[in-house]
Amino acid sequence: MSWDFFVPVCVGDLVKTGGINQYVVHDVVPPKQLPTYLSKFKAALRSQGPLCILQQFDTGYSVLQHYNSVELAVKEDTLEILVQVVSGLSAFLPSFLVTVSISAAERKEKLNAVKMSVYLLCKLTELLESESYRQSIITAPGKGGKKGKASGEMLQWDSERERVLQALIQLLQLDIRSLWNLSLVEEEFISCVTCCCYKLLENPTIGHVKSKPTRDWIIHLLGVLIKKYNHLLGASVKVIQLLQHFEQLSSVFAQAVSVWSTEYGARAITGEVIREIGQKSSEELAREGSGVKAFASFLSELGSLIPELMIPNISVLITHLEGESHTMRVAVCEVLGEILVRVLCGDGLDESGKADRDRFFDTLQEHLHDTHSHVRARVLQAFTRIVNSKALPLCRYSEVMELAVGRLMDKSINAVKNAIQLLAAFIAHNPYSCKLSSADLKKPLEKETAKLREMKDKLEGKAPVAVIKASELWAAMMPELLVTVRMELEPPSETEKEQQQDEDEDVDVEEGDRATAVKIAQYLRVNKYRNAVRLCMRSHTCFPKSAIFASLSTVTPDTLMNTMALIFKGSDEDNSEVSQNLPATPQKEVEKEGDEAELKKQEMLVQYLKDTETFSLQVERAISIINSMLYWKTTSVVQEAVQFCVTVCEFSVANSVSGVRKMLPLVWSTDAAIKDAVVQAYRRLYLNPQGDTIRMKAQTLVDSLSELVVDASLGTIQCLEEIVQEFFGSSSNLQSTVVQVLWERFTGKRETSALHRRAAVLLLGMAARAEREVVLSNIDTLCSVALGEKVAEDLLLARDTVITICSITDHVRQSKGVPFRLPQDHQLFTCLTQAIADGVVMENPYWHSFMEQAVRLIYFLAESPDQLCSRLLQRGARLLLDQIAEGGEINKDAGQMQEGSQESDEQGEQVNCVCLAQMLALCGCVAFWQVSHLERSVSTELRRRRGETEEREEKGPSNKAKQTANESAIEEDMGLIGASAEDTEAELIRKICETELLAEENLLCAFLPLLVKVCSSPGRYSHPQLTTAACLALSQYMMISPSMCEENIRLMFTVLERSALPVVRANAIIALGDLIVRFPNILEPWTQNLYARLSDDVPSVRQTAVIVLTQLVLKDVLKVKGQVSEVAVLLIDPEPHITSLALNFFNELSTKDNAIYNLLPDIISRLSDPERGMTSEDFNTIMKQLFSYITKERQTESLVEKLCQRFRTAKTERQWCDLAMSLSLLSMCERGFKRLQECWECYSDKLTETGVYQPLLSITTKLRRGAKPQFKAQIDEFEKRLTAVHTRGLENVESPELDEENQNEGGSTDTTVKQTPVPTRGRTRTKRGQAKTSGSRCGDDSFVTPQKSRCSKKPVITFSSDEEEDEEEAVMAESETPKVTTPIARTSRRARLRN
Repeated sequence: MSWDFFVPVCVGDLVKTGGINQYVVHDVVPPKQLPTYLSKFKAALRSQGPLCILQQFDTGYSVLQHYNSVELAVKEDTLEILVQVVSGLSAFLPSFLVTVSISAAERKEKLNAVKMSVYLLCKLTELLESESYRQSIITAPGKGGKKGKASGEMLQWDSERERVLQALIQLLQLDIRSLWNLSLVEEEFISCVTCCCYKLLENPTIGHVKSKPTRDWIIHLLGVLIKKYNHLLGASVKVIQLLQHFEQLSSVFAQAVSVWSTEYGARAITGEVIREIGQKSSEELAREGSGVKAFASFLSELGSLIPELMIPNISVLITHLEGESHTMRVAVCEVLGEILVRVLCGDGLDESGKADRDRFFDTLQEHLHDTHSHVRARVLQAFTRIVNSKALPLCRYSEVMELAVGRLMDKSINAVKNAIQLLAAFIAHNPYSCKLSSADLKKPLEKETAKLREMKDKLEGKAPVAVIKASELWAAMMPELLVTVRMELEPPSETEKEQQQDEDEDVDVEEGDRATAVKIAQYLRVNKYRNAVRLCMRSHTCFPKSAIFASLSTVTPDTLMNTMALIFKGSDEDNSEVSQNLPATPQKEVEKEGDEAELKKQEMLVQYLKDTETFSLQVERAISIINSMLYWKTTSVVQEAVQFCVTVCEFSVANSVSGVRKMLPLVWSTDAAIKDAVVQAYRRLYLNPQGDTIRMKAQTLVDSLSELVVDASLGTIQCLEEIVQEFFGSSSNLQSTVVQVLWERFTGKRETSALHRRAAVLLLGMAARAEREVVLSNIDTLCSVALGEKVAEDLLLARDTVITICSITDHVRQSKGVPFRLPQDHQLFTCLTQAIADGVVMENPYWHSFMEQAVRLIYFLAESPDQLCSRLLQRGARLLLDQIAEGGEINKDAGQMQEGSQESDEQGEQVNCVCLAQMLALCGCVAFWQVSHLERSVSTELRRRRGETEEREEKGPSNKAKQTANESAIEEDMGLIGASAEDTEAELIRKICETELLAEENLLCAFLPLLVKVCSSPGRYSHPQLTTAACLALSQYMMISPSMCEENIRLMFTVLERSALPVVRANAIIALGDLIVRFPNILEPWTQNLYARLSDDVPSVRQTAVIVLTQLVLKDVLKVKGQVSEVAVLLIDPEPHITSLALNFFNELSTKDNAIYNLLPDIISRLSDPERGMTSEDFNTIMKQLFSYITKERQTESLVEKLCQRFRTAKTERQWCDLAMSLSLLSMCERGFKRLQECWECYSDKLTETGVYQPLLSITTKLRRGAKPQFKAQIDEFEKRLTAVHTRGLENVESPELDEENQNEGGSTDTTVKQTPVPTRGRTRTKRGQAKTSGSRCGDDSFVTPQKSRCSKKPVITFSSDEEEDEEEAVMAESETPKVTTPIARTSRRARLRN
């Protein structure tokens, strides 16, 4: 073979004249003749094998040239033939390649066949892939989701593509490099294959699951090229290029690089790709189309696949943490997280690994404070994965935990959610204890710390101070000591002689030579060498016979040194007494390894307890924060908070039950996701008990539910009813056993506390809501156990029992049909009436709550409850009178009796005030439930009976002809009859309430004068409980009829305003709120008196007032008027709870259309009233909150005009400043600014005041941000006018200049600003006056808040016992009583102000 085939760059290059011995296509077959030539190609393939490509190449090439014009069958046939050729070569070449002697011609022939077949197959594959992609776009799902009909090629190309890739891999896996000279494969051949692979990867569906086989074959094919054909650098460059343009390839290439690095040994490609990404600058990544998202996703995926290969190149990536791209910061942090989880974890790390681990942790902790919220959230996710994998070192637990708690305050919802998840992971995988409670850990920590201190003191007492040997110290001091000895042996001067004479006293003969030797050693140890030498020289004279100083008979430097050496070091042969007595000379080193080991263990234990306590304190802090998130508006955050509460409860963390109880009201949430989360949480915590038997499970379930019910509030119990009712309503084999355990606890068969008995009976009531027979069949048991002879011993148990029995009534179950009631002589009512009546003359603090529930049950369940309660009142009154007659005293304390009783006017006998208060409370309760019984039970029964009668009449025999003829007329009549019947029933109920309930023959009437007397004479009847009960009972009496309400309304408001007891005032507010709902027309004139309680001195009264008014306003019972400014004042209340209630009021009010917008001008007027005395800071705080609700542009524009108009009538400088500040708080828009300019003459003469000028100037500063050039010019001009008037005064500003400015602005030229115009109908006022004349007058009203409508001169009342007989003085005078008019009468106030 004389020619060589060179892989062309372009397809068309092969038809051009080539070089020497270069193959050129001479015969390009026309499209119509291609089927014939392909048949020849197939025949040649069958006869000659794969080498036929050498002769048939032109046919395959012709298909490429005419690809767009040939038929589909031709393309399929060509592809099939080429796949067979490549597969044939794969089968033929192995035996050829192992041949030892291969001629050059044979090698060239096989090489040309390989290159020709691979070239044609790759190019045809690229063309088919492009066509397939175009077809997929054309036949993509259209509108309605209907997919267009695909061609046959589209249906088969996926499988054919895999065959092509398999054939190429089989061929390239062979050692075909030997076919080339020197085994150097030409680059064009490799590029031909790789371009085909990368072309297939550009398909958008390559990342889908259905394309996984194709994806895997491409990755392996490229892996072969990288390993055997030096494609590593080309692959790394191509990866970066494709990632930049095809974001969907990030996960594909991450998988590919992982496979290439691990299975094909090309680990260098990981470093190449990472270095390419790491070298990209922030500016380059910031450009659009830079592929930053693909790079980030690629790094994250790669880090999760091969984290160990990322470590050598991580330094290149860390530079991106300082860049501006938050996406790259996220990716790098995730890579660090994966490395820490899977590589740098465990105890087997070397020093280098530990250093890297600490550095990576420091980096992640820094980015918990990243400027971008997405980075913070993803770093929190990384830490969650680290904690779940137990890869976080113990020493970092406290530090990371503190950072996570701090992220709970993050502004980003995403970050908050991930912080909650991280904290839950910390608790679930904490290495400290299964129960985390700082209170429980405090005592063990103190105990172990004290023990550690004792061990340290004991060990320090035994251990030597130093371990340096005496010989070593002597060798160190010898040179200096020798110099001192020689100096001392020189002849002394006169001064030195005197010093020596003075020091002769240091040698005490009585001490002995040994004591002197010890003193010499001490001098040597503290470096007093001169003193030691002199003392040693004199010692021989004092102790001539001493063996220690015997060598000093001749004093020379050597003898002195030897003597001191003996004294300091001791004898080497034996330990003399001298050496033993030498102080601080460490001759013996005592080591007690056992004690030191115990000390280390104790230190570790103390440190462990300290870490545990720190961790538990951080958990408790997190709980308090997360509990407040349970009522956020973001559903996902609430769900995370609920899951967190469940986790901490399972680990018995202190205060965890508080969160579980707090989330209980969420069972009423309108959000189904939140409700379901709470139900599932309680089911997981309480309704899925653990145990070996059903009995044990039931006991565990009852124990856990009882803990919730014990000391729970009424609201908590009502919420818990929903969950428990759902449990008993579902089919479970636990139900009967749970009910049995509850009855055993209640009846006392199993020893249990009083609290748990009450919890058991309440849980039985919850079960009865789902199944009435649970309680109905055991009423006798309930009566005998809780309501029998020992009822007075535990009235709380009796009360809860009554609540449980109420659960079977129609009122609670809301059942329809014949009412379920028990006869009057039933044992239940006998027990109840006796307990209530006997309790009237007993001083039991729990009697009142029991009485209320018992009377309620009587009216719910008894037949003719009014007769039963009438006898109850008679019996109670008789017992009270008998007590008075007998002079019985329940309270034996004489002093307390004197304070708690008053002398009766009629009989002169003493009555116990507590008993009288209980009697009055019983009367009020009976009156209230009697009205409720009439309006609910009686009215419902009348309607039911009427409905049954009408049904019987309709079913009765009638003349069909008449019925057909008069059908329409009968229907109309029936409708009218039904309506009139309902009116008649309602009128009957009203008549009974008006005339019969308080008739003289009714026992309720007998107590009314006493109630009025007690309420109207607070000085005479000063007992707190009596006053409280009487006022509450009177308000219940007032619910009976309008006439009763009108008669006593003035007295009730007198009590509200003048009672000295906060509880009475709070109760009066609640009662009056109910009365407003029942009789709104009667109570409307008194509304301002109710608002006045918002400024009460006692926080509890203010709190009650704001709660009641919030309910009345939001339910549209009360019209929102100017008095709402009193609620606004509560926004700065010193009590945080009241502030939150006021904030909630305005949050809810803002949902009503324009409510706050309509009220704002009047609120500003009232709050800026000089007589109120509010500070500027408080005013600004309130207004800032209120103006945050003004979001509409039209509202802003209108408020600008209204506030500017009020400058005219403002009387004081403070009012001017408040108005200007209010204007500056508005979110000013361009239209609002124009309106501000139009109202220039309203405020221009006030601009000399800094308090007016500065807020208006701040408006221009805000408007200038982001303003257009033309609008910015208007702002600058307006600012110049403001500054000119402020600095020179309005009178000194030249009018021509301002006239010119007005002309430039399009304003009227005849307007002068030398002085504030008289408030007549100007241009602005005429514009708005026609549409709203009365509103304009109101706008011009005085800024001074009008005085209250009541007369200032009021009768002074003293609440003392020496009050005069005329009790009516304690009631408001007739002149103080509001008439039936609107309480806020603006016209009357304006008239008074003018006068």
